[in-house]
Amino acid sequence: MIGDGWDGDPVTRPDSNVDDFDDLDIPAGTRRVAVVTGSRAEFGLLRPLMFAVARRSELALMVIAAGSHLVSPALTFRDVKRDFAIADVVPMQIAGRTGRLEDVEALGRGIARFGRSFAHLKPDWVVVLGDRIEAFAAASAASVGGFALAHIHGGDRAEGVADEAMRHAITKLAQLHFPATPNSRDRIIRMGEDAARVHLVGSPAIDELSRITCMDDAAYSALGSPTAIFLLHPTGQPDEVEEATAASILSAISDTSHISGERLLIMQPNLDPGRAGIMRAITTTGLTSIANIDRTAWIALLKRMATLAPHRGVLIGNSSAGLIEAAAIGLPVVDIGPRQRGRERCPNVIHIDHPHADALSRAIREARNVAPASYQHPYGDGQTGDRIANVLATMNPHDPAILRKNCSY
Repeated sequence: MIGDGWDGDPVTRPDSNVDDFDDLDIPAGTRRVAVVTGSRAEFGLLRPLMFAVARRSELALMVIAAGSHLVSPALTFRDVKRDFAIADVVPMQIAGRTGRLEDVEALGRGIARFGRSFAHLKPDWVVVLGDRIEAFAAASAASVGGFALAHIHGGDRAEGVADEAMRHAITKLAQLHFPATPNSRDRIIRMGEDAARVHLVGSPAIDELSRITCMDDAAYSALGSPTAIFLLHPTGQPDEVEEATAASILSAISDTSHISGERLLIMQPNLDPGRAGIMRAITTTGLTSIANIDRTAWIALLKRMATLAPHRGVLIGNSSAGLIEAAAIGLPVVDIGPRQRGRERCPNVIHIDHPHADALSRAIREARNVAPASYQHPYGDGQTGDRIANVLATMNPHDPAILRKNCSY
């Protein structure tokens, strides 16, 4: 299924007809695996699994691009289409409309539209990752519709955002679990899930790291040769609160003498509620920001930053990339605020609650002084995609014992 996919534009067809994608040329007896991707961040993690599924003759990959992939101006579904055929699209959010209640409406649209998609595509497995509303919509439709559901990165903790509840809700809807760490595996089992269906596989975020080289001089220069990256995602607070937080951090970055000579790259946040506030704070600085960078270029940039001399670069904000990919790459990170509270973290991450200039300066210095040799992480060995594909190929999704959820406690 890898290759030229659907060539339409979901913005001009906000409620595409699944019938257009029925002719998937899937041999009889091949197990259909619908992998749902709803954002640029989780697509980067799902890519290794998608490739692993596509390599197996007994599996048929069906990629469903949903949610924020389809929202202007980024339209990151094009990144998905570059690597994979798109079996269907599921519009949810509406450009320019963000907020908790807008997400409620988007979730409702998504559940209904995923139901239609599954009815036509007839997947044997539906696979989702993480805790976003796209994953929750797909999981809800699969569970109610009677389709076997597999969940990647369940059992993690992210106490600082509303997504924490959705991640665990998806766990209870799923028949098959692929946690990234031993701690996450133990939490899923304590939630009453059958240990035989909980497979510790590592994080797919690690899978492609070894094959991606450092960003070359030309690409690095085109980004302004940054020595620090600012990436702050909203935490579900009102826009005014998110704006004040982002403005405070950006002011601290500007004020602190420790990084006054550094070159800052500002990445725009995801589409969660509160984005508009962060964007207002970024716009007020007058600095240029980047809406999107594809996964390969992003990892190449982080690797380049990790090798800078005399001081390594630093990632500042609250992205999970700082806790997972950066730990494996060797990049110092300053994690600010509550968004990643509860997550496992390695020595490369220095946490501060409030972005005062002095605290930020100390945190950056401390992060840079940690030896990369100490950055051992719990997220696996880079073979996650193949492990998941193997389980999907060998476990029967139509076994009544699997489809019928029973708590083990």
